[in-house]
Amino acid sequence: MNQPDKSSDDGAHQQNTGRPSEMTDIANNNGNGTLERRAFLLLLALVSILFLYLMEPFFTAVFWACVLGIVFHPLQQWLVDRWQRPNLATLTTLIICVCVGVIPVLFILASFFQQGVALYDQIQRGVINPGQYIEQIRQSFPVVQQFIDRFNIDLETIKSQLSSGAVAASSMIAQNAVQVGQNTLQFFIMLGLMLYVAFFTLRDGHWLVALLIRALPIGDERERHLFRKFVEVTRATVKGNMVVAVVQGSLGGFIFWLLGIPAPLLWGVVMTVLSLIPMVGAGLIWVPVAIYLAAMGDWIQALILVAYGVCIIGLADNVLRPILVGRDTKLPDYIVLLSTLGGFALFGINGFVIGPLIAALFVAFWQIFMLEFNPSDDETALAEVEEEGDKK
Repeated sequence: MNQPDKSSDDGAHQQNTGRPSEMTDIANNNGNGTLERRAFLLLLALVSILFLYLMEPFFTAVFWACVLGIVFHPLQQWLVDRWQRPNLATLTTLIICVCVGVIPVLFILASFFQQGVALYDQIQRGVINPGQYIEQIRQSFPVVQQFIDRFNIDLETIKSQLSSGAVAASSMIAQNAVQVGQNTLQFFIMLGLMLYVAFFTLRDGHWLVALLIRALPIGDERERHLFRKFVEVTRATVKGNMVVAVVQGSLGGFIFWLLGIPAPLLWGVVMTVLSLIPMVGAGLIWVPVAIYLAAMGDWIQALILVAYGVCIIGLADNVLRPILVGRDTKLPDYIVLLSTLGGFALFGINGFVIGPLIAALFVAFWQIFMLEFNPSDDETALAEVEEEGDKK
């Protein structure tokens, strides 16, 4: 009898048993690769969060450096195209930025704190009593007394709260003035840091954006759309709102100085800040002052202030904002108002930029979602609705 070829059987057995072993190795390698990828992404997230936490003390400086880079980039690019020297063009742009924006703001803030301290001193000495203003208005306008009687308003409580609020506000200004004086070195360090970072955001802005587009994993076209929206809203908000606010505050301070109202620069700065809020503006200051002037019997000054406020201060917003801002933000007015107020509440003075920016990115993300993940059956109708919204 022929004996079975054991060598061939052993070879076949090894061949058969070797194949599952190779598949097991491949599966183990795939499993290890997935595990390594997840571990790397986890460490990447942790390191990124740690880095953001590390940068948190410099958030304001970095944020405004990015804002300056976005706002002044067209000027820097114009200089680069003519000089062909990026460093010189960036440095020149930064010097212009300091002369146009930083130095005037420092001067205005110094005068603002000076007049705020003087106002606090007058309130403390009793020279100015806000409660007396309410009493004078009540005596001069019978309709106010009728309104108080009808709704059972406690006038004494209102006068007490108004006086306390005036003392608290002026005290805060005085305390901040002292704090700014004590932290002058820290303030100028942060200012220098902002300008230093702004130099690189101006010079290397295109490269940084391209780097972010490559790094973010949400699709290059989506990222370009979101970055365009980011730039449009930031530039429109700063360029439009800041210029309009400064113009309205300057006009308000000028008329206060012309009418002999105390601390005109202080109230001008307050009107500038309030003008950053859409549909509210400087009227929160000049309207009560006009009412008080009328209550004191200064009807001519009151009428001048009302006419000036409506025709000059009020129209400045309606004329300048469409020219400077246009419809770059493409946001409804009520969303701009709510996002600005929310930004002020959460981020302070930085919120007038951050609030509308978050709202614009919110709208942009949902637009991308609707067009790509949940497309409408009638895309023409959707485009018409968007076009009609842009016109409004």
